[in-house]
Amino acid sequence: MTAYETTTATAESKKNSGADEAYVALALQTTCLAINTCPSVDDARRKIMENISRVAAQIASSKAFIGSDCRLVVLPEYFLTGFPMGDTIPAWRDKACFAMEGPEYAALAKVAQDNRIFLAGNAYETDPAFPDLYFQTCFAIDPSGDIVLRYRRLNSMFAPTPHDVWEKYLEIYGLEGVFPVARTEIGNLAAIASEEILYPEIARCMAMRGAEVFLHTTSQTNEVVRAPKDVTTVARAVENMGYVVSANSAGIQGTALPCSSADGGSKIVNYKGLVLAKSGLGESMTAYADIDLNALRRYRRRPGMENILSRQRFELYAESYNRFCFYPADTMGDAPPQREQFVQNQLDTIKKLESLGVI
Repeated sequence: MTAYETTTATAESKKNSGADEAYVALALQTTCLAINTCPSVDDARRKIMENISRVAAQIASSKAFIGSDCRLVVLPEYFLTGFPMGDTIPAWRDKACFAMEGPEYAALAKVAQDNRIFLAGNAYETDPAFPDLYFQTCFAIDPSGDIVLRYRRLNSMFAPTPHDVWEKYLEIYGLEGVFPVARTEIGNLAAIASEEILYPEIARCMAMRGAEVFLHTTSQTNEVVRAPKDVTTVARAVENMGYVVSANSAGIQGTALPCSSADGGSKIVNYKGLVLAKSGLGESMTAYADIDLNALRRYRRRPGMENILSRQRFELYAESYNRFCFYPADTMGDAPPQREQFVQNQLDTIKKLESLGVI
């Protein structure tokens, strides 16, 4: 049984009669206390566990304030580590990445169990099938402590992705493992990593597989003028007729980057594109709102112009997608890549697009 099949089977077994009830989701806006300046791997690992304890306290107090029907908490992108700044891929793998069955996930599972919630977040993760790499992974843990969703980011500027080792990745996980959807008692959950909200195909491939609630873990600018990710968060909800629970950082401390560059704007958007709740700046639990699965499912089953999912004609686009290759697959060999390789891959792609007259 593949990892995806195991996850799906576990999620299916959790389904119960409460699946159609409304519940409250929280996009918890917490500060990222980065580990970049930790002097050793041991210090970095210790700080990660301290960060888990800190977030656990915020979750418990937030649920106490909101109420017992808060059943889903989504945390920001790389909320426990920050992102690599100057580290090589091997150095960051050793310092920051979680093993798939490692102690960090065990600690997060206990947070989900203690608070009786589905807990979603984002971390850098190793995989024994790819020992020289790591993947940026979105996860969801159910109230019993089981990981029911594991999605690896597919578009990244400076980190390895499944697409970079595409043939082998498909052999191990299959296409359903690339676009996983967890069928749970709080709806069909799918994950979107940070800037992938800008790529409509990611959410669409999840919607094709039945996704109803999109868990968007992000760390993005919250500008006075409307930022692209702010626009596309609403767009993904409308075009896929689903909820988007988008948790942003409350700043990143511990790096040379100005700490409030990624701060604020966590939100919950419903299937009609209405922003149900949105946080301002700083640490906040104010982005919480009802997720009404009954209403969503009625909306999806109602005929009419607004039912975008039922009006999709994918055959119109399939040939164009098959014909054109922009960014190539399988760009990584056996050795760990240098970060300069990612820039060169993009430069090569731009040159190719110029020669084709695309740009």
